[in-house]
Amino acid sequence: MRPRILSVFLLLAALLAPVAPAFAAWPDKPIRLIIPSAAGGAPDVLMRALSAQLSQQLGVPFVIENRPGASYTIGTMELVRSPADGYTLAYANVVSLATNRSLLPNVPYDVDKDLTLISNALRVVNLMAVNNSVPVRSVPELIAYARKNPGKLAFASDGNGTTSHLGVELFKSMTGTFMLHVPYKGATAAVTDLIGGGVQLFMANTPVLGPHAQAGRVRALGISSPQRSPAYPDIPAIAEAVPGFEVVAWGGLVGPANLPREIVQRLNSEIRTALATPAVQERFKALGAEAAPSTPEEFRELARSETAKWAKVVKSSGAKLD
Repeated sequence: MRPRILSVFLLLAALLAPVAPAFAAWPDKPIRLIIPSAAGGAPDVLMRALSAQLSQQLGVPFVIENRPGASYTIGTMELVRSPADGYTLAYANVVSLATNRSLLPNVPYDVDKDLTLISNALRVVNLMAVNNSVPVRSVPELIAYARKNPGKLAFASDGNGTTSHLGVELFKSMTGTFMLHVPYKGATAAVTDLIGGGVQLFMANTPVLGPHAQAGRVRALGISSPQRSPAYPDIPAIAEAVPGFEVVAWGGLVGPANLPREIVQRLNSEIRTALATPAVQERFKALGAEAAPSTPEEFRELARSETAKWAKVVKSSGAKLD
């Protein structure tokens, strides 16, 4: 009987022993990071800087995958369809988490049900610039010219619903001007056409337009923050000519629904650590961005408040898909 009793004891011990959760060894292989916009844009550049630091901290590579198109929905849906195991993450921002809800007739995902918000990572303001042939050198001159020549100016955006789109729609509604919207699938093509004269105006994240303005390839008119940016002190705030005008882009990391809380907490902590390192701080500062980590709850509240804000802009400006 003793061998049988011993066997039963060992079996019970095995059944009652604590089982190490699947996430205990996380991460032990490369992590895929989906960026739902084109390579070379501000999200791509900033997330590559952040992911490089996260890779060092976590000891595994981050594989960047750009999946642009359809106002961030193509890349976001790729994440939604991925397993919630911590090995597929995505960049999400004001577009995918806020403006799509009021601008797109049918958003194929539910922010509250289909995504796990991990942490915001950055804040970045926009720079308004014109082609060098446009006969204006300030925001007041732009307003006067646009009022005198309604529809003559075409403005680029790096996609429907982005701050480069809705920011100009807000500007138009606040100044009583009319300019034609020309959406692109990414910032790189929009900048190329702005420099070449295919479009006359573009208001994009400072990491995108700042270097071109500093090199004289385009003419900077204003910054979209309430005050002048320390990174561009010689460029006036648009609010100096249009009181109350403010556009701030933001974004961070998300996972699929039901991402284990332990992985969310680990990632949130690692993101905070990465954003505090001198290398990332210097890279963000050089690009005109501000590190802005948050708790998962703060990130979700940001998405909700910005959804309400931009819904009002869409309604008051009459912004639509082009």
